Amino acid sequence: MARRTEYDETQAAQRLKVPVTAFRWARHAGIVPAPDLPPGQWSRAAIEVLDAGAVRAAMSEAPLSGREAADRIAAALGTPNRMGEKAAVTSFVVRRFIARRLLVDLSGNPKGTLHHPGQVAKVCGRKDLAELVAADTPLGPDQAADRLQVRRVEFDWMVKLKWIRAAEWAEVEFGTSRAGAVQVPLYRTADVDALPGTHPEVDWQELRQVEKGRRSPLAALRPKTRAKTASA
Repeated sequence: MARRTEYDETQAAQRLKVPVTAFRWARHAGIVPAPDLPPGQWSRAAIEVLDAGAVRAAMSEAPLSGREAADRIAAALGTPNRMGEKAAVTSFVVRRFIARRLLVDLSGNPKGTLHHPGQVAKVCGRKDLAELVAADTPLGPDQAADRLQVRRVEFDWMVKLKWIRAAEWAEVEFGTSRAGAVQVPLYRTADVDALPGTHPEVDWQELRQVEKGRRSPLAALRPKTRAKTASA
């Protein structure tokens, strides 16, 4: 049998006899060097010189799921997530922390995340944790409209005008059948709060006083387009 000469991260972890999550963390921590072969693979020589013990020691505990990370963040804020109650911190917040590069996703799975317990503990110790969570808390369209003190139709126009976009979409089921499931956009609280400041051309006081049934003042606006660069 021919000897393998190229390794992806899963094959490399198997060769070193370490969990693939530990290998990914070691890559993040600089213990594992960047791949030396395209596309994103390591040569046999690069893998053979790696210290499997150092890779394993860099992540000696089992990884935390996104939900477990959210639970630890909520506990650190003194508002623990309780079963059967609305969560104070959700996996949505954890995914936003990944986007902020505060957390690393070690899962390689688009449907779930895995995290280094030590990195989660470091995040939980941040002095600005409450502010970060508040900024990244999800709002549905109705919640966003209520927060801005406008009608839902006004917020829908803000979306059409591309003033704001959803951070992600969540499936919400109505009733007991999946046939009633719909995709609902979720927005970051910080993005919603920023709208009045980023669009001072709008009379927000007037917008908040539009009577029910009246056409939205935003309907007359058009999305801004980038100006075309003149040809030389």
